[in-house]
Amino acid sequence: QVQLVESGGGLVQTGDSLRLSCVASGGTFSNLHMGWFRQAPGKEREFVAAIDRSGGITRYADSVKGRFTISRDNAKNTVYLQMNSLKPEDTAVYYCATSDLWTVVANNFNSWGQGTQVTVSS
Repeated sequence: QVQLVESGGGLVQTGDSLRLSCVASGGTFSNLHMGWFRQAPGKEREFVAAIDRSGGITRYADSVKGRFTISRDNAKNTVYLQMNSLKPEDTAVYYCATSDLWTVVANNFNSWGQGTQVTVSS
């Protein structure tokens, strides 16, 4: 079982940037596709971004396309989410997750981190 630890969340203002990190341990990171999801209060968890095991393929939710960038460093067992031009509607707990499949469906992700809170004030 892969363990994931997210960091980098915080309280920022509209238009600011944050970079989230997720460090994996207990598995072969370079064999895993990675994803970022988020969950706002009272809402279901939603897909944000995914990156394939090599880092060559990425997918984004329409709501973050052009503002967020997912990347990974397989030598550091780490996946990143660079978030620019943040909006109040980006406020949520952000989770990273692993998958053996190339997918954006949350149910297909096997291991999840504990989440990191991102709050964007207007």
